[in-house]
Amino acid sequence: MNKIYPDAASALQGLVADGALLAVGGFGLCGIPEALIEALQHSQAKDLTVISNNAGVDGFGLGLLLESRQIKKMISSYVGENKEFERQYLAGELELEFTPQGTLAEKLRAGGAGIPAFFTRTGVGTLVAEGKELRDFNGETYVMEHALFPQVSLVKADVADRSGNLRFHLTARNFNPAVAMAGRVCVVEVERIVENGELAPDDIHLPGIYVHRIVQNASPEKRIEKRTTRQRIA
Repeated sequence: MNKIYPDAASALQGLVADGALLAVGGFGLCGIPEALIEALQHSQAKDLTVISNNAGVDGFGLGLLLESRQIKKMISSYVGENKEFERQYLAGELELEFTPQGTLAEKLRAGGAGIPAFFTRTGVGTLVAEGKELRDFNGETYVMEHALFPQVSLVKADVADRSGNLRFHLTARNFNPAVAMAGRVCVVEVERIVENGELAPDDIHLPGIYVHRIVQNASPEKRIEKRTTRQRIA
């Protein structure tokens, strides 16, 4: 089966409808599927619920979908770099399901493993636990969290072979493997595509069984979220 598509728009064709539940990989702007996000913006799909650790920045990443008002709800753990997000949320125009970062990662991992729910101590006694089942184990209270099962996952990797086996580059790996595994359909954006067999088995970070569509973006912008430098001493 051919998994390779000529461009991001065709890779998303027929997958994303109004009201869809999506998961998007990345941490801040590191390891985000830039071309797929832009193609999603051009698709004009609306009322989307998006699972992502962050919400991009103004004018880039998921910030593009916020500006075009295509996102109805975010399921995230950190949203502090986007003023349009802040404006929409405070105005009651955007729903937010705030989730501790480790819990969000486990919700995605559990979804990929077919585990419907799990118990964690994170959030007990806070707003995070309100309305959720609590249970005691060994004298400690735990809150039950439900796994996430997105309809479509958008992922960024460094290299894919034609079967969809993926290798990620350093910290750009972040949430991407868990996002890929959780999605009913996974679309991956890569910088290079190689022939089957070129990736050594021990170099494969995610097997191709989780990947359904591949698109190449050889020259992503890779914008830095916040550039900080120290003064050079003469």
